[in-house]
Amino acid sequence: MRLIIFDVDGTLVDSQNFIVEAQKRAFLSLGMQPATGERALSIVGLSLDEAFTHLMDGDASKAPALSNAYRQAWQVMRHEPGYEDALYDGAKQAVEHLARQPDTMLGIATGKSVRGVQHLFDQCGWHDLFVTVQTSDHNPSKPAPDMILRALEETGVDPAATVMIGDTSFDMAMARSAGVNAIGVSWGYHPHEDLRKAGAKIIVDSFADLLHQLDAPHA
Repeated sequence: MRLIIFDVDGTLVDSQNFIVEAQKRAFLSLGMQPATGERALSIVGLSLDEAFTHLMDGDASKAPALSNAYRQAWQVMRHEPGYEDALYDGAKQAVEHLARQPDTMLGIATGKSVRGVQHLFDQCGWHDLFVTVQTSDHNPSKPAPDMILRALEETGVDPAATVMIGDTSFDMAMARSAGVNAIGVSWGYHPHEDLRKAGAKIIVDSFADLLHQLDAPHA
């Protein structure tokens, strides 16, 4: 058996507008200046407290309050027109194609909460497709290897038969620390150079390319 683990934001879901707006509302609710859009997206993939600590240049004192304000903004935005998880082109087809393969198990490793992942699964009808779901609720933030290590423990799959697919250097570094293969996607939030430096041996430009790479001998 092989295990294919997906990141969510920036890999399966184009959530940049949602993330930037929720961050903006969180900062403004506390009377603080929001981060620029580029900087706001640079921390996607980290747990909320870790992300806001980075945005505050290492000052963790306001991170819990910002995280709470972000969660509140997110829940309000769920009910506003124009803010919905939008899958990237080909994502749904690729995930469902892989889920039908008898030698393949699927997993999630994300900085999103369990609640956020469940919302995505509700939206896509994916509750039965992923055998392991690792979130920031119960694991240290990426790039710590814990999410992948727990996924390996839950599935019993060998690291050599495991692939982490993500759009950020945090995903690639997590995969490298856990001793699994890493494939970067070009349509997310970190540049190619950062993905390669963090451990991506392959970077794909589409889900069709991803499926091809997963079937290649080196994957």
